[in-house]
Amino acid sequence: MHEPIILGIETSCDETAAALFRGPEIIHQITATQLVHTSFGGVVPEYASREHNKLLGPVVKGVLEQAEMDLSMIDGIAVTQGPGLAGSLLVGLSYAKGLALGLDVPLYGINHIEGHIFANFIGQKDLPTPFLCLLVSGGHTQIIHVESPQSYKLIGQTRDDAAGEAFDKVARLLGIGYPGGPLIDKLSRSGNAGFHRFPRSTFPDSYDFSFSGLKTNVLQYIQKHEADFIRNHLADIAASFQEAVVDVLSSRTIQAAHDLGHERIVLAGGVAANSRLRQRMTELTHTHGLEVFQPDLRYCTDNAAMIAYMGYWKALTKKQDSLDIAAIPNLKLSFGG
Repeated sequence: MHEPIILGIETSCDETAAALFRGPEIIHQITATQLVHTSFGGVVPEYASREHNKLLGPVVKGVLEQAEMDLSMIDGIAVTQGPGLAGSLLVGLSYAKGLALGLDVPLYGINHIEGHIFANFIGQKDLPTPFLCLLVSGGHTQIIHVESPQSYKLIGQTRDDAAGEAFDKVARLLGIGYPGGPLIDKLSRSGNAGFHRFPRSTFPDSYDFSFSGLKTNVLQYIQKHEADFIRNHLADIAASFQEAVVDVLSSRTIQAAHDLGHERIVLAGGVAANSRLRQRMTELTHTHGLEVFQPDLRYCTDNAAMIAYMGYWKALTKKQDSLDIAAIPNLKLSFGG
């Protein structure tokens, strides 16, 4: 019996993506980034839905053509069920349902967050569970104990802004554009991270995070200085802000791993692409004798490969979903005790 070929579809936000997966490898993937949002400084939900409607068909067709395959070879359809923008999710889910019905193949609704967590292991048939996951994105900043797929325990989380959200907000304060994470990361490489020490949040007896105070502190710092000073030290300020975020994320995760006896740490989410975070986690895990998994940069931001991969695992366990499943914009991981 051949390994199932899964078509993955991802439309949770502003990336229109499709991927073909045949265990344990990705055959081909395409991600179309919606550039229409750039001038707005953030994603406009209505525009995102329209772009998905326009792009999804050609993207799926392109993946099949480049893989020299056709729809008759597909054994299952995996699609993001949530979390995400309601309209965007509906576009992908409706398209996937139509394909699954027309091809008479199983449909697999995928939790987008699970996709990010396990994107580290695309290309592997064995998952090195249990592990501790630092999930960092525009919507999530959490430390999660992962026992196995669909078995999770929340260890710590942000009490306000997510780390990626803080990057976007500070990028706007500095006037460098959107999306903030990649722009601050790039700018910081020419800056001095020790130029100014921004505050680090701490919570006694907790692994939680907070970034709203840091964002406010950056705003106050900018307001205290002349425009020329800020312009001349833009890279230094960006690097100093980034260092504060990375310091808190990395130290809190290492502390949790130490306290809970974890030997493996996994980075996941869009902020896992941040070069300074990857460098710092590599340094700290080496110092503490821990193993760290960091996703390929292709799989940090929203992509369909991770959705197809989770569909593959559902296919192996025969956990197909009904064609009646609904989009769930606020879909969360199910945390046990």
